[in-house]
This record gives sequence, structure tokens and C-alpha cells, in this order.
Amino acid sequence: MSTSPAQFEPICTLPTRPVNYGDLLEGIARLTTSGVTGVTEIVQAMHREIVLRPMGLNQHPLGEKLWKNGITNRVYSAVKYTIQHSGGGVAASLRLINQLTPTQKKRPLPPSLYRLVAILNGVAGDHLVQMGNPLTLPTMFYDRYGQPHKGPVGQRVVILTHGLCMDHFSWHLGTSKGLGEQISYHLPTTTILYLNYNTGRRISLNGRSFAALLEELVHTNPDLQEIDLIGHSMGGLVSRSALFYGKQSGHEWVKKVQHLVCLGSPHEGAVLEQLGLLIQLKVGKLPFAGNLAQLANVRSAGILDLRHGSVRDDDWEHLDNRIGVADDVRKPAPLPSHVKTYLVAGTIERKERNNRALEVIGDYLVTVQSALGEHPNPAYRLRVPDHRKAIFHGVNHLELQFDANVRNQVIAWLMPGAYLPQHSELRVEYETA
Repeated sequence: MSTSPAQFEPICTLPTRPVNYGDLLEGIARLTTSGVTGVTEIVQAMHREIVLRPMGLNQHPLGEKLWKNGITNRVYSAVKYTIQHSGGGVAASLRLINQLTPTQKKRPLPPSLYRLVAILNGVAGDHLVQMGNPLTLPTMFYDRYGQPHKGPVGQRVVILTHGLCMDHFSWHLGTSKGLGEQISYHLPTTTILYLNYNTGRRISLNGRSFAALLEELVHTNPDLQEIDLIGHSMGGLVSRSALFYGKQSGHEWVKKVQHLVCLGSPHEGAVLEQLGLLIQLKVGKLPFAGNLAQLANVRSAGILDLRHGSVRDDDWEHLDNRIGVADDVRKPAPLPSHVKTYLVAGTIERKERNNRALEVIGDYLVTVQSALGEHPNPAYRLRVPDHRKAIFHGVNHLELQFDANVRNQVIAWLMPGAYLPQHSELRVEYETA
């Protein structure tokens, strides 16, 4: 029987406001405490294996009894007790400080500290939700000035969605070189919004939250006529997931989506996460290292979803273990037929060269094939026409957000009748200096 996503992550526990200074202080104290405790437990388990395995007692009831009654286990228990209670005291002190200095709760974080919180969410965001940690980022819209969006929008809205461990500031808010600002310049009547979210959550859960937010936006803005979605890396998968669940739920906003642009999104998975699973499985088979492999389990569910580009709940909710399996067992998530989808891939390979190794590497994180949704299995293929795909040579994964040629191509796609550069191949390919 399928397990409801709510059983993995109670939606009611998600925050609805930005993280502030008070949240930062208390949240880091809690995170540090839980992290140290977790590492202590892994070291303790490894120590237990080293002591008991040579005697053949690591799986024997007698070995378990000897370990529990031994001085070593008592020392570890004392260490964990001290860490947990001292950490709890620090957290309690911080809560008291927050109560005595209420201005901390209203003081917003500067971009530098916000980026730190975004990284923490990307690495362990699902754990933050489960622990009720105040560092958990909410799913919400921001305006071009980096402030939470309030008020009405125009008839056309373009929404930019960032990737793993990043945030709305990652689009270079307020700078003329930012993609959002350039779109606003060429389409001055368009409202530019930036989605910010906890990238450590399941992509499908973030997709559901995004879909709900868009439905609310449409209901509060009856004059809204057109929505365009632009996602970088994981942001493209979250946008696809939102379209999937929005259509499944009969949401009104899905009918208003005209364009979907994905920049370096791992539609067929990210190589690094696939290698990460392989290394974890290999390390787990080494003597005394099985518990060391548990450290890899700390990586977030959002990162795990990047292994094959999972965008649906039923890609993961039926799995027996959290880390999933090496094989691609996703369910297809076709794109809505009325949405014009455009896919951008970057590659560090120069156009005049023909290096097979660099072709496999792609933009360092995502291969060209994955970014263009060209899976060998037709069921997973995105079926986007070749004239809506573009490959940018000499551009790495992060540069896709800021590269001038990428930016100009995206704007050309969003403007009907705009001039597109001539190309000799089916897929448009550009060389970036």
C-alpha cells in the first residue's frame, strides 16, 4: 500500500515566514548538537564492530550483552548525554535571549547569512523539517528587491526557481546582469518573482508546495493571464513537479503557463549523486566500514532525488530504505502538451573539440543528454522538439544562470517573434568565449 507523503513530512510543520536572526542562533545550536550526537553514534558503532567482530560476537547475544555492560559503551553514553543536555541548555538560553530581545525575531538575514542557511537546507533540509528546526526555509515568493512578495502582480508573471543549496539571491537580484532584471528590461510590464524553497526536501514535496503557491497567486490576482517558469538545475525539476501535480489537482494556474525553461536541469539524473550511491554501497561492504557508510545517509532527500531526476511521490514513497536503489525505477512525468518547453545544456567542452570524456562530464554536474531530457528509454524521454533545445559550449553548471548568451536565448524564447540565431544543426549550439 502506498504511503502518504504527509507521513514522511507533516506539511503543517513547514514555516510560513523568512528565517531571521533569532531563528539562526537557535537553529544552529540545535543542528550542531544533533550532528555531533549522530557522528558519536556512528563512531560508537564502528568501535563496537572492531571489538566484537574478531571474536565472532558482533551478531551474537553474548556480544551485545558484553558491549552494553562494558565501560566503553558507558563512556559513549555519557558523552552523548553530555552533548544532548548541554546543547539543550544552549538552545534554551538562546530562546530566552530571543524573548528578551524581540527585535532579533524581526531582523532579516543579510544575503551572506541567508546563503549559509540555504546551504544547510540543501544538505540536510529534510532533517531540519523533521526536527522542527527554525532554520527550515519556507516555500515563498520574493520580489526583485529580495523582499517577500506582497501585493498584486501584472497580467504576465515570470517565476525564477533556483537550484540545490542556492536561494533567490543566487539570481543576482537587483543587478543589471541578472536574468530577472534583463527580462524585466525587455518585458517591462511583466512581474518578476523568485521562488525560494528548502532544497533538501523531496523534489515532489517542493513541487506540491510550489503548485499550491501558484494556485493562491492566481486566485488573488484574477487579471493574471500568463505564467512563465524558469528553473536552474533542481529548480527545473521542481517546476516540472509543480506542473505534474497542478495538472493532477485541476489547478487553474496550469492553464496559464505558456513557457517552461530549464537551465542545466538533471531530467535524467545527476552523475555525482549516482557516483555517491556507488561509493556508499562499496564502502559499506568493507570490514569495519559499514557504519562509516551511514555518514552518507545524512545527505538530504532532495539530493537523493537528483540520482535519476525524480519528480513524483511514487518514485520514492514505496522504497524500503531511504537512500533508494541504483536502478532507475521512476514513474514517467510527461510535460503538459500546451506548455512550450525549452531545455538548455552546458558543457565545459569547446565546440571545436571532440572529447568523449568531457562530453560525459557535461557542465561538471549534469550531462548534456540529461539536461536535454534525451533518455534511452522512450518512457522517460521529455520529447521536446530539437529547435527548443540549446547547448552552450564552455559554460559550466553555475554559469548557466549568468552567461550572457544563455540569458539572451532565454529572453528570445520568451518574446514571441524574437530573432533566433541561425544554426546548422537541429539543436542550437553556441560557443561561449
